[in-house]
Amino acid sequence: MTMELTFLGTGSAYPSPSRGASAVALRYEGECWLFDCGEGTQTQFMRSQLKAEQVQLEPHLVAERDTTIVPQEMQNWLKGKISKIFITHLHGDHLFGLPGLLCTVSLQSSSLSNKQPIEIYGPIGLRKFLRTSMELSHSQLVFPYVVHELLPTEDQCFPEEWREPCALKTDDQLHPQELQGKTIYLNPQEDCYNLVTHEQFIVKAFRLFHRIPSFGFVIEERKRPGRLQTQKLKEMGVHPGPLYGKLKNGQTITLDNGVTVFPMDVLEAPLPGRKICILGDCSRVVGDMSKNLCIDADVLVHEATLDDSQSDKAEEHGHCTPKTAAEFAKSCKVKRLVLTHFSQRYKPTALTNAGDDDVMELKTQAKLVLEGQEVTLAEDFMVIEIPLNKTKQEISSAH
Repeated sequence: MTMELTFLGTGSAYPSPSRGASAVALRYEGECWLFDCGEGTQTQFMRSQLKAEQVQLEPHLVAERDTTIVPQEMQNWLKGKISKIFITHLHGDHLFGLPGLLCTVSLQSSSLSNKQPIEIYGPIGLRKFLRTSMELSHSQLVFPYVVHELLPTEDQCFPEEWREPCALKTDDQLHPQELQGKTIYLNPQEDCYNLVTHEQFIVKAFRLFHRIPSFGFVIEERKRPGRLQTQKLKEMGVHPGPLYGKLKNGQTITLDNGVTVFPMDVLEAPLPGRKICILGDCSRVVGDMSKNLCIDADVLVHEATLDDSQSDKAEEHGHCTPKTAAEFAKSCKVKRLVLTHFSQRYKPTALTNAGDDDVMELKTQAKLVLEGQEVTLAEDFMVIEIPLNKTKQEISSAH
């Protein structure tokens, strides 16, 4: 049950030689969900380890992945595995790569009449942007897609930047490969947007304050069944085999002697699933209950566009500094804070020259708030594995 985040772009405003525009891929059991799709995301995909991990490549192709032509195996993986795309907000550095990504995937695909549609989630206006881009460029796809739009609230942005949702709606004329999507409204009881009820995940969105309405996404894995108490089962005369599998899956069994065994009698407490929170650009969270969604997250991906000395400028533009990001992480008791979306002025340490601003300063500022807790600076092509949560017994054994 491998779960990994791959950072495809960690810079703000525009792609540069050292940082691509915003994009993060979540990989789980061979499926890939993409969060934001800035300009150039498709080439970042092709340069990332995602291809090397998912297809069998010749050694020289892996070694030269930044310069070689992408093999057909990778093109096939790219088109087959991206099933969902989530856009945090409608600034160009978070979505300009979307039409190009879809078109490139289509160009490298054969006609797949039975392919499930790629589902795309984002603020209202995303459907209009994508439909207009595809229409004006006369682009056709060999697979269907569907856009589900989130209806924001006025308190998510500066008053002068607010646009009435009716101005962002499209007509009823779908693109030839577009399926009708949903409009998703804020659930006032939970103060969030319910997006996906997946077999293994639940995905929700919550409101952020930015220059224009922005959203954060919470991906929460469902609880896993606890371990079987095998010794107890053996004492009851149940030996390893198909009956173990039924009990593990929550099914009640009846033994040959007529005794009924309920799963709750032989299973340890269920294990909490993993939780990942990915925030779009923001200076703060909107809504008293929104923060609760990120409580105890395994990983919090949070922007830190400017350093703490630039806090006034950051707030003026609806952004965060390491201090505000770390304070939010601390209040949510997250296990790991990952900072991203850095101004292009902050160079990776290995690429700094005299007079350059080193991105490591942002990490130092965040750690002051978190008092030594782990802080990670995202870099392009960085891969972070989110391990399974352990039982108390496993934790004790490890020590």
